Amino acid sequence: MKINATLPEKGRDLRLDLFRGIANWAIFLDHIPDNVVNWITTRNWGFSDAADLFVFISGYTASFVYARMMIERGFIVGATRLFKRVWQLYVAHIVLFVIYIVAIAFLAVRFGDSEIINEFNVAGLIDHATDTLGQGLLLKFKPVNLDVLPLYIVLMGFFPPVLWMMLRQPNLTMLASIALWLVARHFGWNFKAYPAGTWYFDPYAWQVLFLFGSWCALGGARRAANLIMAPITLYLCIAYLLFALVMTMAGRFADFGAMFPDWLYSSFNPNDKTFLAPYRFIHFVVIVILVIRFIPKDWPPLEWKAFDPPIVCGQQSLAVFCVGVFLSFVAHFLLSLSSGSIFVQILVSLAGIAIMTAVAYYISWSKRQDKPAKVAPVPKPAT
Repeated sequence: MKINATLPEKGRDLRLDLFRGIANWAIFLDHIPDNVVNWITTRNWGFSDAADLFVFISGYTASFVYARMMIERGFIVGATRLFKRVWQLYVAHIVLFVIYIVAIAFLAVRFGDSEIINEFNVAGLIDHATDTLGQGLLLKFKPVNLDVLPLYIVLMGFFPPVLWMMLRQPNLTMLASIALWLVARHFGWNFKAYPAGTWYFDPYAWQVLFLFGSWCALGGARRAANLIMAPITLYLCIAYLLFALVMTMAGRFADFGAMFPDWLYSSFNPNDKTFLAPYRFIHFVVIVILVIRFIPKDWPPLEWKAFDPPIVCGQQSLAVFCVGVFLSFVAHFLLSLSSGSIFVQILVSLAGIAIMTAVAYYISWSKRQDKPAKVAPVPKPAT
């Protein structure tokens, strides 16, 4: 079957690194309850949040990296490289999972805080340690805040045949993804969790964001360029962002929410994150349209030094994400022990972002040291 997708240009797209770094920072801040600093993240100003951005960029990057490989070297090579990445993600999740639950258990014993065991959903380890750990290895048992990485693992695991189809029938594959999302929402399809319930991020629904990222990377954004750049599209996008802001604020402030009819208020509150509500997906699509319209790949500010920290964090996304998840737990615990003042909230938040950034810079430096040093050519003697 002929290749109908348009491969992305070679070379790093700093927009992906920038927004992935910002998403990692936002996920860290959003995982700290009662933290005034997380008011700067997008979840408080519209329907979508950093998780949507993380999944979209993951799909975009997976296609950016592996599509050309699959075309030039065949499906088997491309699929095995994807599975290698899945294994790396799985190992990272298991390491984070073990460190996370050990830290929770240690602090609960050290400070006599038994409630933290229940708060972070690790109580099952006390009574059924073997079963719970086994289910953790199967991605069915997840402590609080450890939901995104298992979703990423599943989406990447099923991606090889989907990428093969996306390269040949990108629009049809995207339509099939949308259909699966809507059917899953209608019938409530989801993965089972342990010991009860379902996954917080339903893979049947969230795959549409991952595939949307893939579709954009493989020429979808270019094919829709005329629609994206049309003046009416800009007006509609701005109107929708304002509407999303109003409905989100209605959910945040009860008195403001009471001003709206119940049918309108209840249509958007609470925000359906598990099954990725259509209004949430549309909100994210609007943001993507505005980014494509106003921040091209060669946008000069991407070279500014001020953007280096989030860009480096985006380039070392997996490690930074794992560190951020762990630090969000530490920050939450520190705030519960302290006065929880605004000053302490700001201090803890900035310290966490600084540590994540330091880790990213260290890994970048370390990787450069692993590369062979460039040896200057020896000048030929004059004759």
